[in-house]
Amino acid sequence: MSSDEPAAPAGGTAGKAKPPAFDTSVANQARIYDYLLGGKDNYAADREAVDAVLKIAPEMGFTARANRAFLGRAVRYLAVEAGIRQFLDIGTGIPTAGNTHHVAQAAAPESRVVYVDYDPIVLAHARALLTSSEAGATEYIDADLRDTDTILLRAGRLLDFTQPVAVTMLFILHAIADEDDPHAIVATVLDALPPGSYLALSHLGSDIFDEEAQQGFQNIVGRMSQQQYTGRNREQMLRFFKGMELVEPGLVRIEEWRPDPGSVADYKSTAWGAVGRKS
Repeated sequence: MSSDEPAAPAGGTAGKAKPPAFDTSVANQARIYDYLLGGKDNYAADREAVDAVLKIAPEMGFTARANRAFLGRAVRYLAVEAGIRQFLDIGTGIPTAGNTHHVAQAAAPESRVVYVDYDPIVLAHARALLTSSEAGATEYIDADLRDTDTILLRAGRLLDFTQPVAVTMLFILHAIADEDDPHAIVATVLDALPPGSYLALSHLGSDIFDEEAQQGFQNIVGRMSQQQYTGRNREQMLRFFKGMELVEPGLVRIEEWRPDPGSVADYKSTAWGAVGRKS
């Protein structure tokens, strides 16, 4: 480390698995999500996996769209009502409309946003994530969520960890296996942040996913995707927020978290979502 490089907040590297290699012949989470949202940065393997999933679990398309809408509502709440001006978006995904900095800087132009992802396609589109307002700033870190040391060190170049930070981990933790201890990963990141910081999570819920559809989903993912998904139940989700105060309405399906007036859900999602404040 050079002498002028900022010191990392106290943390550690949780988990030892390495990110998957770039392979367009095998489905990948970021590209699957892109296809579900109507994007174009995906390949035949991704589309084939999604089409197979939608045959047995058609609500997964709605779940992806609901998660994107949850991102917008959560970031807007954090910027407008909670007064947060620093964001650490881990598991960014392929850029599309309404990224975190778009929402945050529309409300507070001085907002600073650091994005984190390990997917090569996300890296290729990083310029789209760095189009900041003149008053604010954005940065992109090419790193695995499990490499918390790297994330905290590099995020500290733009973000001030003595001031509140909002961390978003949307649709990323279900790609972290139990053996990599996702609860410890989240705790490590939160331990580096001061009181008044926030955590926004969304995650596939094992207890709100039809059992038969869930089994079919797991079979398809097991055969066709680089990442394997681990659904978690309500109790396991609440553990991510240990020691935090949940923002109303608490832990709910993502479409039920502070929905926009007049919005109507065409399905029920298969994902939990919540925002918590560190006290």
